[in-house]
Amino acid sequence: MPASLEQRRELVTAIPGPRSQELMARKHAAVAQGIGTTMPVFAVEAGGGIVKDVDGNSFIDLGSGIAVTTIGNSAPRVVDAVREQVAAFTHTCFMITPYEGYVAVAEALNRLTPGDHDKKSALFNSGAEAVENAIKIARAHTKRQAVVVFDHAYHGRTNLTMAMTAKAMPYKSGFGPFAPEIYRAPLSYPYRDEKAMDGQLAARRAIDVIEKQVGADNLAAVVIEPIQGEGGFIVPADGFLAAIVDWCTAHGVVFIADEVQTGFARTGAMFACDREGIVPDVIVTAKGIAGGLPLSAVTGRADIMDASHVSGLGGTYGGNPLACAAALATIETIEAEGLVDRAQQVERLMLDALHRLQADDDRLGDVRGRGAMIAVELVRSGTDEPDADLAKAVAAAAHRAGVIVLTCGTYGNVLRFLPPLAISDELLTEGLEVLTQIFSEVQS
Repeated sequence: MPASLEQRRELVTAIPGPRSQELMARKHAAVAQGIGTTMPVFAVEAGGGIVKDVDGNSFIDLGSGIAVTTIGNSAPRVVDAVREQVAAFTHTCFMITPYEGYVAVAEALNRLTPGDHDKKSALFNSGAEAVENAIKIARAHTKRQAVVVFDHAYHGRTNLTMAMTAKAMPYKSGFGPFAPEIYRAPLSYPYRDEKAMDGQLAARRAIDVIEKQVGADNLAAVVIEPIQGEGGFIVPADGFLAAIVDWCTAHGVVFIADEVQTGFARTGAMFACDREGIVPDVIVTAKGIAGGLPLSAVTGRADIMDASHVSGLGGTYGGNPLACAAALATIETIEAEGLVDRAQQVERLMLDALHRLQADDDRLGDVRGRGAMIAVELVRSGTDEPDADLAKAVAAAAHRAGVIVLTCGTYGNVLRFLPPLAISDELLTEGLEVLTQIFSEVQS
């Protein structure tokens, strides 16, 4: 991170400051209105647990650019690796003149992802692009077309991944028609399921829907986020994912874990599947893979990954050499600095603080998550009715107070926290103290 960037929250103007207001006016004039922003400020520096804006305000970062800068912005190994690579060459296209970095990233993914079976990988640019290619691979392997996804899912903004995504606004509304042969099954949602609905029962409910509405003989793949992201950081009940994996294995269906948001130490394991004790046939990764550079991957069983004909997969920028250099440096940073353990420390600190807050405020209906992927589901006092207005008000107040927090959830009522693992305990604690104060002031 920049050596000059002090690790402290500091507000020197009202939010947004005058320079950010000027830039926002330019943004409105020049950028399509469909590109929204969460914060009304413009960044100039970031690192550790701080984002600094053009007016000199420093914010505690509890968002990591939506789980991208997991190891911290401008992490030293990433900066050095990218600087060295950019001086050598920026692009040749791996499909034209290949280079070692792409192969090295594939080797690392094959080593790190769950399971000790033979694996292969393919690299792309975005999470949505990787999801689409995982579906292509599964269809080529099974010679079937149907795909099952789950309630509350988020898989991307391309046409196919919009069909797979559950939430209409803002992701799907007005953009159809969507790709066919996408079917939706009920998820295990412990906070909102009936109390008797454990993981096994929730899996049976989902499998019944799949068998009746799709049929195993028609099904190429089941795609699921082991912990849902945009859907609300929903952690399925114990046993749910394992039962779905077992059913897929028994019926020759490819089980695809979408770990775009959960991967690379984010959940207190290298991958969320590790904490669930499951081994997917195919795993999709992106976001935290390359320290902020655009890269994604599909990794899976070698026989499945080889189902496509030669040149059936690819893309001009897929596995760009700069991104590959950044990915290798990111993986080295995670392993050398013990960031899986650090994510577990963040989990304990955040859950302790948020559970204390929940004990004093029944509007915090549920506190959940793993590692540095923690959420609070907000409800109207005395009920379990979602309160999106409260989530919006708390987030806006946090932004004004110098803390970056994000919202999510099908009902818009979830505050999600994705701090970089480079954040100090002091900054993290301060951010949570600011939130505690805000909850005492914001009325439903």
